Amino acid sequence: MPMRDPMVSLYTTEQVRAVDRAAIDRCGIAGFELMQRAATAAFSCLRRHWPHARRIGVLAGGGNNGGDALLLSRLALEAGFAVDALALPSTPRGDAERARAAFAEAGGRVRVAATGCALPDGDVLVDGLFGTGLTRALEGIAADLVERIAHPGVLALDVPSGLDADTGACEGACVRADATVSFVGWKRGLFTADGIDQCGARELATLDLPPVAYEGVAVDAGLIAPHIERVLAPRRANVNKSRFGHVLAIGGDEGYGGAIRLAGEAALRCGAGLVTVATRAAHVGALNTARPELMARGVEDAAALAPLLERASVLALGPGLGQRDWGRALFDAALASGKRTVVDADALNLLAEAPRPLPPGAVLTPHPGEAARLLGCDIATVQRDRFAAARALAGRHRAAVVLKGAGSLVAAADGRLAVCPWGNPGMATAGMGDVLTGVIAALLAQGCDAWDAAQCGVALHARAGDAAAGAAPRGLVAGDLFEPLRRLVNGVPA
Repeated sequence: MPMRDPMVSLYTTEQVRAVDRAAIDRCGIAGFELMQRAATAAFSCLRRHWPHARRIGVLAGGGNNGGDALLLSRLALEAGFAVDALALPSTPRGDAERARAAFAEAGGRVRVAATGCALPDGDVLVDGLFGTGLTRALEGIAADLVERIAHPGVLALDVPSGLDADTGACEGACVRADATVSFVGWKRGLFTADGIDQCGARELATLDLPPVAYEGVAVDAGLIAPHIERVLAPRRANVNKSRFGHVLAIGGDEGYGGAIRLAGEAALRCGAGLVTVATRAAHVGALNTARPELMARGVEDAAALAPLLERASVLALGPGLGQRDWGRALFDAALASGKRTVVDADALNLLAEAPRPLPPGAVLTPHPGEAARLLGCDIATVQRDRFAAARALAGRHRAAVVLKGAGSLVAAADGRLAVCPWGNPGMATAGMGDVLTGVIAALLAQGCDAWDAAQCGVALHARAGDAAAGAAPRGLVAGDLFEPLRRLVNGVPA
């Protein structure tokens, strides 16, 4: 993936190691010099986040992450800080050993950790136990220390100890940091799954590596660009509604009319020229009363759906569809139409039950449970490696895939993957997925391809959620997103 902007490029741990090796071998930067640069960047981060701190506690492992922490400790001593350093009972080697010696030469003293020992004391606690190399659950003394951390200010170096830097999953005890400073490049696991909760504020320190250090090293994924909505060109004045597509939203079995209304209204709010809702006849009156701009049609079988499919340019399939005979008939007819389709909710469950080729340009929007059914695994497996799950779904269905959740992922069939850095826990509520379906369908209708529509739709949806939630995410409802969505899709700050 040819991304080079460090602020949006996400790497696997192996890719970051390759950059490290290139910095040493190709650029002639010694490993200990890199460690010193990391310590300097981390100490600057500490002072920005905790400007009144004068005492720091340090947890150091035996590897290079511990070396970074002890060189930071040396800088703190030289700046007049008090330092209480506690190290795991392992023997450091190479640059890590040299770092411990440098700390000692500056007057520092390292206590050796034991089960149940007192944690380091300080205004800030620095986590330098384990870096990106840890791929298993913490155990023994390390797990004991991490489980007992109850500190008001924690700075993690590179990655919170216990977090898988590649996947964002925690398999056991894990440091919950207030800030994390990532070295060389962003580790992709900092932006999804447990990484959202464990990292706190994230900062990137590239350590002044020259561009040549990154040459030849692939970028695994990217953060969605801040202004992704610019994929929509400004509108000319001399246009009419037919220029902006006709979305047909299909769903709303008995008792679920609200879901398809949310999808339809979201499509309108994001600029679709026309939106028709194909739903149970019993819901038409309520839809016409609540949102007369939606063209609600009572559809009781696939034959009644056929003329609506002919007129539509894009389908939003699944919100409230159900899995009974009515939903199955509409699902089959919709996919057989060959129209570009956003596949969501019960349409995903029907697809998992009876896999089939999707029309070109389709977008799938599963949450982890739906993704697990599509992949034939359990939710834990999906969450253990969301990157692999999203890519597997996109490749299997030859479609763009949005794997929803904390740090939503957007995957393309060719392996491209983007991560959403916005969103909040208030969005974990009924109807939010229905709104996302309508947003993406509207973008498809206005001419975006599946990849851009998925990325832009996820970004607009998450940023609208953040704007609507403000400082009070609990109690957010899906309809709260409509006004900020309208502003954001027009490039107006929400």
